Amino acid sequence: MSVDPSRDYPLAEKHPDWVRAPSGLSFQEITLEKVLAGEVGVDDLRITAETLRRQADIAEASGYAALAANLRRAAELTTVPNERLLAVYNALRPHRATRQEVDTLCDELETLYGACETVAFIRTAIPVYEAKGLFRRK
Repeated sequence: MSVDPSRDYPLAEKHPDWVRAPSGLSFQEITLEKVLAGEVGVDDLRITAETLRRQADIAEASGYAALAANLRRAAELTTVPNERLLAVYNALRPHRATRQEVDTLCDELETLYGACETVAFIRTAIPVYEAKGLFRRK
């Protein structure tokens, strides 16, 4: 899909029909009243991969390549359970995981969740971790 930042951004204002919750609720259907009434749950407040990809397209078209790449990686990670995301976060902190453990997490992200761009990004950090001694020793 071709986007024009001047026409399409911000999405919630210019194309509210494009912004949906994972449950399918539209952006306009998510109100404080519905939250208080229990009609909108936590999962309804999560962003979808589709919305993140559209935001990435807008960022790219606006000349923000790094932001676009971040948004695309975020889109990939919407399918990863929070517990696994936390495990990845913790593993990437200095001295928390071995090289082998990070490689295993990368394989899992790629194989189970199709997070290829995220894995490529993490793998670019591996030589830096090795050079700076940031992996945990066995």
